[in-house]
Amino acid sequence: MNLNIEMQKLKDLAREAADVIEKYEHVRVISHNDADGLTSAGIICQALLRQNIRFHTTIVPRLDSSVVEMIKETTADDDLVLFCDMGSGQSDIISELKQDIVVLDHHVPVGETPAKVLVNPHLVGIDGAMHISGSGVTFFVAMEMEPANVDLAGLAIAGAVGDKQLFSTLNGHILEEAVNADVVSVKKGLKIGDGDIAKVLEYTPEPYLDITGDSEKIKQFLDFLGLEGNIEDLNPDQTKALTSAVALKLAKNASPEAVDAAIGDVYILNNEIVSNVYDLVAILNTCGKTEKYGMGMSICMKDRTHLEEAIDMTISQQISIVENIKKGMDMVKQGKSIGYLIGEDLEGTGLIASTFVRYVNPDMPFVAVNQVDELVKVSARGTRALVEEGLDLSFALREAAALVGGQGGGHNVASGASIPPGTAEEFIAKVDEIVAEQLSKQEKSE
Repeated sequence: MNLNIEMQKLKDLAREAADVIEKYEHVRVISHNDADGLTSAGIICQALLRQNIRFHTTIVPRLDSSVVEMIKETTADDDLVLFCDMGSGQSDIISELKQDIVVLDHHVPVGETPAKVLVNPHLVGIDGAMHISGSGVTFFVAMEMEPANVDLAGLAIAGAVGDKQLFSTLNGHILEEAVNADVVSVKKGLKIGDGDIAKVLEYTPEPYLDITGDSEKIKQFLDFLGLEGNIEDLNPDQTKALTSAVALKLAKNASPEAVDAAIGDVYILNNEIVSNVYDLVAILNTCGKTEKYGMGMSICMKDRTHLEEAIDMTISQQISIVENIKKGMDMVKQGKSIGYLIGEDLEGTGLIASTFVRYVNPDMPFVAVNQVDELVKVSARGTRALVEEGLDLSFALREAAALVGGQGGGHNVASGASIPPGTAEEFIAKVDEIVAEQLSKQEKSE
């Protein structure tokens, strides 16, 4: 892979998108509701604001026909419709719009796009699941609109962290630009939020340790290490003692990438109102899950009005997620090639799936099926090692969901679906069959 050539091609697409965007007086922005989607919207809205281009933003959990109907009702014919962190895989749905469209996304493109410009790393030979997030793509466009928008790089870093991406290649380039511009600082340590060590270890779902959620075990662990106080106040020796002890705990079961995800470079966002990237990602994911989209957007736009409320809400949500993970672990079943659970009204199914595949059994992907009212939502997670062995959860979930009358897709390593009630067992059986075939193909070819 010649990164310079491929990056230049992506910048050329970003330039085309910027040229289109700058022709409009009003832009209708539609973005995803996770940390990457909210930071994408935060980047483009600030870039538009600085160019005196008016905008109307809506955050949505998924792009389906109801979203297209909502756009038709709320958008003038001469507006530009701009999709962030979505739109590549829904070409058929968005082609119903008569307005001009620009798509800034990192998911695998499906079908022929109706967009005037589609900025997507897959078009230039770069894997968007690992190497650049939706917010990273949006940041490239913002930089083409105005180089001073480099100060928004912290949001792109947060989006990539939210999507659990690698900081090599394109993300590495964004990080380098951010550090050079003093927008982001990097320090070594445990990749968790700031605050009292005992409390943070208790309610933080990642890394998921054998002491997570158990205050007594955490107290014993910290007493043994002789540590107390706030994480951000630890000196280098204390930080090293903590990270080494956590690494030893992770070495028992966790995947190698879970160890990398837990220990190493911590990004400090010098221009954002939440400076620790892991705190910001947790807050934005909480705002997304609880449908407090305006709160999430205001934090990305550097408005402190609801920050304290968002922090409190996030801690409550994380405590609930840790409880749900513990409950979820008791419900786990095993197929031929996947771990899975079928539950109702569970919170944080994506995190349950991530936790299982990272910290409990990294040898098989995990699928969590969760029924809430009449909606059955699915979260599936794998590891990079499994992807290298042939795993493609996006394909598996899309095929299995279609079989039972639902919809699915996403990335090869992390994917989602929605399926009709009563179809979970059939859906799981099909995913298990597809994944078994994907992983056995690689074994046969070796």
